[in-house]
Amino acid sequence: MDLQQLLLFALLGLGAGSLIAGIALGIVLQYRGSGIINIATGAIAMVGGYAFWSLKTGIYWQWEAPTWAALMITLVVLLVLGVVIEFLAFRPLRTGSPLAKLAASLGVLLVAQASVSLAFGIGSKPQPPVLPRGLVTIFGTSVPVDRLILPGIVLFATLVLSLLYKLSRFGLATRAASENEVGAMLLGFSPDQLALANTLLATVVVGGLGILAASIVQLDSTSLPLQVVPALTAALFAGFTSFWIAALVGLGIGMLENILYYLQTFSWFPTDHGVAMPGVQPLFVFVLMVIALFLRGTSLPTRGELVERRLPLAPRTERLLRTAAIAGGVAVVALIVLPYDFRQALITSLLATIMCLSLVVITGYVGQISIVQLALAGVSGFIVSHLAVDHGVGFPWAMLIGAVGATAMGLLIAVSALRVRGVSLAVVTLAGAVAIEQFVFLSTTWGGGSSSSPVPEPKIFGVDLGPYGPFRGVDGKVPSPVFGFFVVAVTLLLGLFVANLRRTSLGQRMLAIRSNERAAAAAGVNVRNVKLAAFGISSFIAGIGGAMYGYNFSSVTVTRFSALTALSLIAFAYVGGITMVSGAIFAGLISVEALLPYALEKWFGISGNWALLFGGMALIVTLFQNPEGVAGATYLKRRKKQRSRETSAAGTRLFAVGGEEP
Repeated sequence: MDLQQLLLFALLGLGAGSLIAGIALGIVLQYRGSGIINIATGAIAMVGGYAFWSLKTGIYWQWEAPTWAALMITLVVLLVLGVVIEFLAFRPLRTGSPLAKLAASLGVLLVAQASVSLAFGIGSKPQPPVLPRGLVTIFGTSVPVDRLILPGIVLFATLVLSLLYKLSRFGLATRAASENEVGAMLLGFSPDQLALANTLLATVVVGGLGILAASIVQLDSTSLPLQVVPALTAALFAGFTSFWIAALVGLGIGMLENILYYLQTFSWFPTDHGVAMPGVQPLFVFVLMVIALFLRGTSLPTRGELVERRLPLAPRTERLLRTAAIAGGVAVVALIVLPYDFRQALITSLLATIMCLSLVVITGYVGQISIVQLALAGVSGFIVSHLAVDHGVGFPWAMLIGAVGATAMGLLIAVSALRVRGVSLAVVTLAGAVAIEQFVFLSTTWGGGSSSSPVPEPKIFGVDLGPYGPFRGVDGKVPSPVFGFFVVAVTLLLGLFVANLRRTSLGQRMLAIRSNERAAAAAGVNVRNVKLAAFGISSFIAGIGGAMYGYNFSSVTVTRFSALTALSLIAFAYVGGITMVSGAIFAGLISVEALLPYALEKWFGISGNWALLFGGMALIVTLFQNPEGVAGATYLKRRKKQRSRETSAAGTRLFAVGGEEP
């Protein structure tokens, strides 16, 4: 091993490390100011980079701005973005639950990512450099000078922020509000104004570093938002409070990731069919995050909120069998009479419903935001593919083994995160989803690489249940309605199971943990076992969904199970009503490539990123206007009408009885 080359790669990693450190600083700023762990912070860096690129190149504005003008205009754009985010997404939820706040930042991420993709396309852009170019020699190694200037800027910003929060009245007020909002208000400080100031400061810091680092790292709408994952790792090590730890760990992560790229060139490094093992860097970040959670999990800071809203209502579902029979009958008829394209969209809706049922269990019943569910579905899908193609294992055994494999992976991630709950769990499952996507799915040994992995038709006793079955419906085209019937049956069974789970003693313990873990433990509930059971059940449901995805498309690909797709699925589930089975059904109908989005695409030309933009905006509006989701709001309205009728009937009876008295 050449130490000089090792030093070179470490120093080259300071570019990406500076971006990670900058995003980590923004996360710490946002949390200290408003108590929100903002997973959209990487998307803010992306917006800053694209805004500067569009101004500097003049491709979209027919005016090639000089560097200073592009920087100033981009600064104004970032300030406006910060105001919009604060007033439209975060301030309405300042007194909301931590999960609602995290979901709001998810909505911001989806809106930013979809907006940039719609405006500038999905390809990477060559960012014009802002920092000086040239080489400097360090210990006999030539290093680009911008790799040294950028971390210097990060460290200077860290020093300024540290002094600001330790010595200034503003910093002391922010610390006071984070510990006790009521006490801060009594001292004359406004939590709303402090939150706005910190949001603007975080937006400028992150967006500015996004501009400077975009010429070093790749400027695109996919990889930049996910830089929040290593930044969250640095913020976890910092306990979401220390600027210095966040910055130094962020720089170190960038250097270590680049050193791993160097190590991949050696013959002893693990390979995947002769090529260096992919996804080692995201796996390394995930391991670091688990270590951070182990070290800081029980000591993560909490905020003294003025008031905290409850989580969405999780009512018992009534008249299950009748509702299931009606819904199943409507779906069967629709599968027969609908044209082939709408039939496929309906099947996709049902598959998305299965995935949302998994989220109902883990998030709706237990209150834990898990972003890894779609990745677990992908694990099951690739297991089915490899079992069927490489080992000849047929249906239904391949599907069941795939679901068991997804369950095992889900429990492994659950065990690594047992020390944390709620928002912190969302952070580690996001890292787990990215690691599985890059390390497992892009491997040709375990996944399908960059191409698809085939999945044969599901057949049992000679009957073809797949999309290419002999019965083709009214129009005689694929997919076969028989496969749709199969998907309907699986969806109904899983929906009935999830609805009945709410009624069982296990479901009651889940809801108790969702309400208050400490109170549930004091009442004798084994919190660890219930959490593991919830993860196991939700992972198995996700595994069934992943296998069905494979059968539906006759293959599995990494794009269908990516982390960004998982985030959009959670958004739709929250809009539909993440605590109810009916909410999962509605979410399935509005998910990407599902029935309603396909109808909008075919009839009005609204497709792709427009659907993601709608999902992100709908999530934000739902969180503060209708936190119960569509299904929950419908349930509450129905219950209100029922109580009104009961009250009216009781009053009528009382009046009648009173009229008979002398």
